[in-house]
Amino acid sequence: MARTPGRDLTPLFDPTSVAVVGASDDPAKYGHAIAAQALRAPGRRPVHLVNRRGGTVLGRTAAPSLAAIGEPVDLAVLSVPGEGFEAAVEDALACGARALVAITAGFAETGAAGLERQRAITARVRDAGAVLVGPNCLGVADNTTALYLASGTFAPGGIALLSQSGNLALELQLRLAPHGSGFSRFVSLGNQADVTLVDLVDDCARHEGTSAIAVYAEDFGDGRAFAEAAAAAGKPVVLLSAGRGSASARSAQSHTGALTTSADVVAAACRDAGVHLVATPREMTTVLAALGSQGRRAGRRTAIFTDGGGHGAIAADAAEAAGLDVPELGEAAQARLRGMLWQQSAVGNPVDLAGMGEQDPGSYATTVDALLSTDEVDAVLLTGYFGGYAASEGDLGDGGADLAQGELRAAREIVRAHAGRPKPLVVQSMYPASPSCRLLADAGIPVFGATEDAARALAALTVDEPAGPAAIPPLPPPSSAVRDPGYHSLRALLGAAGLRFPAARHITDEAQLLSAAAEFEGPYVLKALHLLHKSDAGGVALGLPDRAALLAAYREMHTRLGAPAYSVEAMADLSDGVELIVGVNRDPRFGPVAMVGLGGILTETLHDVAFALAPVPPARAERLLRGLRTAGLLAGARGRPAVEVTAAAEAVARITEVAAAHPEIAELEVNPLLVRPDGALALDARAVLA
Repeated sequence: MARTPGRDLTPLFDPTSVAVVGASDDPAKYGHAIAAQALRAPGRRPVHLVNRRGGTVLGRTAAPSLAAIGEPVDLAVLSVPGEGFEAAVEDALACGARALVAITAGFAETGAAGLERQRAITARVRDAGAVLVGPNCLGVADNTTALYLASGTFAPGGIALLSQSGNLALELQLRLAPHGSGFSRFVSLGNQADVTLVDLVDDCARHEGTSAIAVYAEDFGDGRAFAEAAAAAGKPVVLLSAGRGSASARSAQSHTGALTTSADVVAAACRDAGVHLVATPREMTTVLAALGSQGRRAGRRTAIFTDGGGHGAIAADAAEAAGLDVPELGEAAQARLRGMLWQQSAVGNPVDLAGMGEQDPGSYATTVDALLSTDEVDAVLLTGYFGGYAASEGDLGDGGADLAQGELRAAREIVRAHAGRPKPLVVQSMYPASPSCRLLADAGIPVFGATEDAARALAALTVDEPAGPAAIPPLPPPSSAVRDPGYHSLRALLGAAGLRFPAARHITDEAQLLSAAAEFEGPYVLKALHLLHKSDAGGVALGLPDRAALLAAYREMHTRLGAPAYSVEAMADLSDGVELIVGVNRDPRFGPVAMVGLGGILTETLHDVAFALAPVPPARAERLLRGLRTAGLLAGARGRPAVEVTAAAEAVARITEVAAAHPEIAELEVNPLLVRPDGALALDARAVLA
């Protein structure tokens, strides 16, 4: 489904004129840094400095107010104390400002009163047809339009950085510099009172000067809208998110709620949206360097190539830890390599020159070319000493110059081989700053000093073709609200959606129990209702062979629990079946989030679960199920027959569709969902209303 075009942020990123309110000659004030940056491109657009005392600022005449400028202002930076902010906003709007950047504090971040002030200002700005970044932000910059309204200077490049941390932007700049990467835009998100992260992702997706979008976010606002925008961006989106390890704030009342953490939700949203999720600024730099250096994408089969066994083994471990495969090369590929290398070289994968590089630096290039050309691998990781000869020329004795020159020639040959092949190549070197490695980096081949960084970079370039394009499933229209979350009402709701259950009857006394038992044959199941965790309370009796056993179980259970109602059900055939759990937990930021995994009594013990934004289409549900650690049980194990995974996936789709259509349901769970060779059957269900 196509997304609605985003807001027009042209006045924010390419205004016709700029005014800095609060400009100052005092280096301790933020208005000083902003004014100095704004004046870096005086020929691009008029820049007005405003200081209530007038006079001069940075050698320029300052106006005592916006009105005193005497001409319209398109964008106003308001670097003023919080108590004067409302007045500054009114002055800016009166001067025709279409964009405001609020470098001030004391609003939503301070509590309820600050939030109310912030909402009133936002409403005023929107009523005027303007846009507002902040408050509590550190400015914006756009290298493609020579707009510099942040305290730092950002090297030009193709990355749009949307961040809730100014210091993180500085760190990323330092880390990206060795890779030759820079920024198209920088936006400090602040409180996102008006212009949100979603607005900015939408706009950067349309921005021709942006090739990748980097996000550091502590608060997503509408997380689902962010995922939708990222999925539709058509450009790589890399997310570093804080606070993902904390459990959900809701006091969960189901297995689903108890097992769903913020980390799970964010990871599921990123996977569904095709977002690269990273954990540290270093990892973000690694992924951005890989994505920005080559537009190539490949599968996971990776060739490891080195001139030292230790580096090869370590790189192979790092590659597999990053989710890559390191397959043994077939006989044809090995035979070709044996014909090129000397006898002691290893050719299985990792491929190890075993010292041949020192005798013939050109062997690096010929081997890289051979590995890039074979159909048996999708990508190549060169690791170890390459770069060392050029870096250590003076320390290598009489032959040092020849080795250095040979390595530089090999680097140029590697560049040519890479240019003629569609596969990614990533390099890890002990000497990443050496002339040979810089030659590779300048040609768009990522070079890293750490093995784990090189492996992570390659992982960022992989694609899983069976998963299809990234997309966030649309939420269905809300259905009539559920008022009764009771067991039989929930069965009826899910049954109407196509989910199959065993026969069951609601009973409150012995007469109703015996009447229910006459409607279908045993064995029977007896469940005490109005207990959230019936099994834990001893409220479930299974495999009751006849009516006498059913009646005895009822009398014992009722004496012990005194439940107001019970369910009499036909006992399902558990032989050859696998019990799954399917649940949906409603996250305050991302909406309904589905969980699937091994169910029954093993749910919390094994914690073998997977997550996705709900509703989950059948094809995606099947991928989740087949990706479980215990997926081998579904395919049949120790002589057991395979179960019908497609039926389980269809059941997941129906359950998650119901939950997504009922925003009043905070938690919905089917546990267990019995999957057998002949289909899927829901054996129990529960729901918690918000």
